[in-house]
Amino acid sequence: MASIKTIAKLAQTSVASVSRVLNNSGYVSAELRAKVEAAIAQTNYQPSSDARVLRGGKSNLVGILLPSIDVQFFGILAQSMEQALFDLGYQSFICSTAESAAHEARYVAMFLSRRVGGVIAASAEAGAAHFAPLRARGIPIVAIDRDLHGYASDAIVIDHDLGGRMMAQHLIDFGHRKIAVIGAPLHSQSIQRRLAGVRAALAQSGLEPVSQQLGKTHDFAQSYDLASRALANRPTGLIGLTDIAAIGAIHAAHDLGLRIPHDLSIIGFDNIPSAAFVLPRLTTIAQPIRHLGRSAAEMLHRLIIGEPQTLAQALPALTLIQRDTTAPPCAA
Repeated sequence: MASIKTIAKLAQTSVASVSRVLNNSGYVSAELRAKVEAAIAQTNYQPSSDARVLRGGKSNLVGILLPSIDVQFFGILAQSMEQALFDLGYQSFICSTAESAAHEARYVAMFLSRRVGGVIAASAEAGAAHFAPLRARGIPIVAIDRDLHGYASDAIVIDHDLGGRMMAQHLIDFGHRKIAVIGAPLHSQSIQRRLAGVRAALAQSGLEPVSQQLGKTHDFAQSYDLASRALANRPTGLIGLTDIAAIGAIHAAHDLGLRIPHDLSIIGFDNIPSAAFVLPRLTTIAQPIRHLGRSAAEMLHRLIIGEPQTLAQALPALTLIQRDTTAPPCAA
């Protein structure tokens, strides 16, 4: 098995320089780093993270907890975090929790046994006690997409309430008064906050949803069913609290013979890639998914190395992407 001395000999440098590359600490020129990385690849060298931690070093392993990775939003988020962490010298455990606190607790136990250097979590619960052992060991936690009150060292969370207000106001400004709302999963912090924003904007105009349908499962099939129930109340506008919900509504409306946006306007949230390719193309509120992932990775890195967080994270603003699914209601 290759050793750090073997790497140093192949790269024609010192053991100390190889160590700086492996630990991502101290200055190493780009040319020398390339030589060391080439030698590592040539020998298939695998550094022992456990030994490094026992010597008092920082682990290069990071745990990532996400509710699902087969949902486009979280898949993109996972990929952006993994790549940013890799560029910063870390290796990632990406764990899908199925929106389950019990699953999270088991993964947290695994993170502790593997001595991870930090954790990024989109948790199923705002204040889950199973994160306490991580905090007790001084392992930094960055909450993403959802708060983790009392346990996170810092957080990257957009203004979901504002996003909900933006969706509702877009339809109100077009003249819609009969507006339905659908979304899932119903326990999600982000869904609840968007819903609160929607209801607040409607209330300011003297309105309330003609139908509000929330489900447990965030997928197209459930969204189709939620939309079918909501459309029985004959809204002229429908708010999907995610793009998946909105796309499910497009299909449900089509099967009922409704023309979009002539008979029904639909707006979503996230701006996942599918939103621009479904027909008709979906109007949505875009959140900076990849920027969120990179920011979370960079924030965790600073926490791990003990660099002060001097400035609040500046995230790009939410943006309305006007496409083909919204228009003024058709006169009866």
